[in-house]
Amino acid sequence: MIVYGSSLSPYVRKTLAFGAEKGLVLENKVSRRGEPDPDFLACSPFRKIPGFRDGDFQISDSSAIITYLEALHPEPNLIPLDPRNRARAIWFEEFADTIVVAAAGPLFFNRIVGPRFMGRDGDEDVCVKAERETIPPLLDYLEGLVPDGAGFLLEDRITLADIAVASPFANLDHLGFDLSAWPRTRAYADAILARPSFAEQVAKEKRLLAA
Repeated sequence: MIVYGSSLSPYVRKTLAFGAEKGLVLENKVSRRGEPDPDFLACSPFRKIPGFRDGDFQISDSSAIITYLEALHPEPNLIPLDPRNRARAIWFEEFADTIVVAAAGPLFFNRIVGPRFMGRDGDEDVCVKAERETIPPLLDYLEGLVPDGAGFLLEDRITLADIAVASPFANLDHLGFDLSAWPRTRAYADAILARPSFAEQVAKEKRLLAA
């Protein structure tokens, strides 16, 4: 099974971590900028990452890929079976994917992706707005929900909820974002990202950004 796209993307990172928590071996392929892999385009004709291939099956979008992996390898189940917790897991994934990433993404793009990989100056006004206005309310929300110290959002075990919510925090860490005002959230995210499913990916990302 192949996952296409850089793990600097929270969506790719989430997908790889989900597979790792299932004990699956997922090959990660990253195209050179400006040189998209034809195999990636076959999986993702609109260039949405991650793309995914398993034999003759191909699909894109992290949620679609995760749905496939969960159905193909139901144990250990990372999407809860209890109806309420299942709904909560999907909510947390949606919250992370469409709200947290939307808020933090412009900051990451303007301070890292644009300058580092595209030779473009970032828009500092966009960054300041994200830091002061867009991101703090989301962290306030999480601060009232996350467990105290190392723990999990649902069922006292790792689930999709934790994998999805923690993934964007690696990007905030790469940015050096100050989480001191949200100590519970910082401790929670640090604990999830320290799991083997995330730690190796994040270490590789740090090396790439330091090069």
